Amino acid sequence: MASTRHKTGVRRRTGAAPIVDSKAVAVAELMLEVAQCFFRIRAVGQKTGLITSWGGGAFGFIRSLALLGPLTVPQIAQMRPTSRQRMQRLADELAAEGLVEFIDNPKHRSSKLVRLTRKGDARYREFNAQFLSIASTMGVALSEADIRKTIAIVRHLSDDAKARSEGASTSSEPPDLTSGEDHG
Repeated sequence: MASTRHKTGVRRRTGAAPIVDSKAVAVAELMLEVAQCFFRIRAVGQKTGLITSWGGGAFGFIRSLALLGPLTVPQIAQMRPTSRQRMQRLADELAAEGLVEFIDNPKHRSSKLVRLTRKGDARYREFNAQFLSIASTMGVALSEADIRKTIAIVRHLSDDAKARSEGASTSSEPPDLTSGEDHG
């Protein structure tokens, strides 16, 4: 009997009940678990101050500047799946707190660079210590190897989702999870 595979991950036989693709179901479950985990992590972040009450990622924003140096708001927005306006709001909020400042951009007159102030750098170090403290109490039953393999799997899924959201074709080739390489 002929069968066709649909984008839903379900194979259909002509005139018969659908045959469920177990890998598609597993990927769907993983995506739902990651989403649920994200919302729970965001709640912890809001409770601890790592994330603002309206959902802006102060820690992530400041971390980008600490690791990469001064950036424009559009560059920061491009690094995240969010709008420039949302990142501008966060930049303005952080500037009002004295954590970042806007400086002239030698490459573009109208697009200022955002950089950490001394106070912002100190806050980043506090946030990072707090973040690592929280992280050290989570996943205690997991081995570091399991955690690193999970990072690689989630990163691959994230890259696939990013490519699809940008309209690029996606690779069906699975990631090499045996190398133990950390790509982040």
